[in-house]
Amino acid sequence: MKGMEMLRRSSVFAAEVMEVFDRSPTDKELVSQAKALCRDYIHSRLNRAGIGWSKSEQSPSASGGPQGEVSSVLLWLGDELEYLRPNVYRNVARQLNITVASESVVSDAFLAVASEIFSTGVTWGKVVSLYAVAGALAVDCVRHGHPAMVHTIVDCLGEFVRKSLVSWLKRRGGWADITKCVVNTDPRFRSHWLVSAACTCVHFLKAVVFYLLRER
Repeated sequence: MKGMEMLRRSSVFAAEVMEVFDRSPTDKELVSQAKALCRDYIHSRLNRAGIGWSKSEQSPSASGGPQGEVSSVLLWLGDELEYLRPNVYRNVARQLNITVASESVVSDAFLAVASEIFSTGVTWGKVVSLYAVAGALAVDCVRHGHPAMVHTIVDCLGEFVRKSLVSWLKRRGGWADITKCVVNTDPRFRSHWLVSAACTCVHFLKAVVFYLLRER
């Protein structure tokens, strides 16, 4: 009887574990993960630019576990995208002709560019582009003496994900789906990613032009 009871409990425990892994992520979880990924991305870009960001200014990141793998893939894809067009994802504030001293201006500009990037649909290439914009804009803000704006950018990205990307992410099973972009070693797949990334650069440039030309 004891053996049967242990087997029953083991089965129940296994079912509970599988339920956790199989269930779809909630909206709140997806947004929280998006913000953690954004903090990781920004921190990476600040380090690359040689700009310090004190620990007191940082919040929980996506490091460790499956989310850490997602963060690593996102950073790798961002490197690929920025390598293709090094001047596109640099000096974003100057391209947008905005001052980074105003929280409302930074928020408005980021959300306007994000909306335009995704105006024709959602792809992982565009998601990576969104993070590249966030990272570049954060570098501009910190470099000009406004590190607090980093949190504004992270919050804006989270809000955009909540309003515009959560449904798409749910259909794909969550953020882990992005790892499929690098699992395939077929050279033709890499070519497809590079073509997609190049098109994403065009979407960002169009978004910049749209923002500059709209009425203020």
